[in-house]
Amino acid sequence: MVRRLVIIGAGMATGRLLERLLEAAPQTFEVTLFNAEPRGTYNRLMLSPVLAGEKAFADIMTHGPDWYSARGVTCRFGERVTAIDTDARLVSGEQGSVPYDDLVIATGSTPFIVPLPGAGLEGVMAYRDVEDTQRMIDLGAVAGKRAVVIGGGVLGLEAAAGMAERGVDVTVIHNAGHPMNRQLDAEAGGLLAKALEARGITLCLGAASQEILGDSAGHVRALQLADGREIPCDLLVMAVGIRPATDLARAAGLEVNRGVVVDAQMRSSAPDVYALGECTEFEGTLFGLVAPLYDQAAVLAQVLQGQEAAFRITELATKLKVTGCDLFSAGDFSEGLGRENIVFRDPARGHYKRLVIEAGQLIGAVMYGDTADSAWLYDIILEGRDICEMRDVLMFGPAFEGAAPLDAYGGRCSLTA
Repeated sequence: MVRRLVIIGAGMATGRLLERLLEAAPQTFEVTLFNAEPRGTYNRLMLSPVLAGEKAFADIMTHGPDWYSARGVTCRFGERVTAIDTDARLVSGEQGSVPYDDLVIATGSTPFIVPLPGAGLEGVMAYRDVEDTQRMIDLGAVAGKRAVVIGGGVLGLEAAAGMAERGVDVTVIHNAGHPMNRQLDAEAGGLLAKALEARGITLCLGAASQEILGDSAGHVRALQLADGREIPCDLLVMAVGIRPATDLARAAGLEVNRGVVVDAQMRSSAPDVYALGECTEFEGTLFGLVAPLYDQAAVLAQVLQGQEAAFRITELATKLKVTGCDLFSAGDFSEGLGRENIVFRDPARGHYKRLVIEAGQLIGAVMYGDTADSAWLYDIILEGRDICEMRDVLMFGPAFEGAAPLDAYGGRCSLTA
């Protein structure tokens, strides 16, 4: 019997879900797909190369209307869902209602807007979708324009680098002492800061935003910092995090904490209603990177086919999509008793590597400048492999795995506990 599957949201997790599901069971589901954006699925990770002029919007579209229609998916793009009735098993959109046997809520997330005075001024925006990216591209088309980015994390730096590539004078405001402080230690963050400044990006580190100032026409003109400084700008971009989009699920009576609460099979608190992607909360954890969202999609594709599968949380890795800034971090690299640090520095080349070992296992890695061994190290972290026998050669990569121990002090390498 064909089951009526309704999906709300056509993000990357949905694209992966339907790839798996329609390949394995093409005749099992009658799929209706709602998406508030007037388009299909695109690779949101590639918005930064689009902003930098390295790719076009068409290059990052992964599942357009033609892909969906070829697989029998009814697309209701550009249409918002207004309500979910879990008793009647009905999804209501702006242009009518659709019944479901299975419902997947994949509403994603919304950017967090810092509630500063002046946040409602024209020219204050987030960086999240195609329209946001186009606004920043348009700014770069006019000579002499200035932008301020609040947030020195991954997304903020990618926005800043992209606008700088287009000739915009960019200042990044970050409250920590180095950029990407959640993903990098101070030394790697310092190298990144130098690389960004070499691109013409101004960094204001350890700075707190106080108020967004506007002109007489209601357009942003400057950001005032807590120390009294004013940073002039024609555009202000907030890149300080995301919040799960849970309004629909909450209104439908589903269990919602910070996100839509799901179990390991991606089931919500209502029968035959599942949640997927950035809107979800699993075991108290929220998700903003693509790797766990793809894992969720793979699990849900199996569950919808009646197979056994379970989602689990794994260590995540971070890379920055800014050409020329090669960095990688994964696992736990905080200081702690019983932890040993193996550190490699090559100041002339701007290379830095730090591996954190605890109880005979590699638990964290930070790399800047040379990330060739990142995938290998990431696998070791994920597997929880015992590295005692290769501890002395771990820094030198997979080519030395199983080799005789080297003199770690023969190069610019230090071991600290």
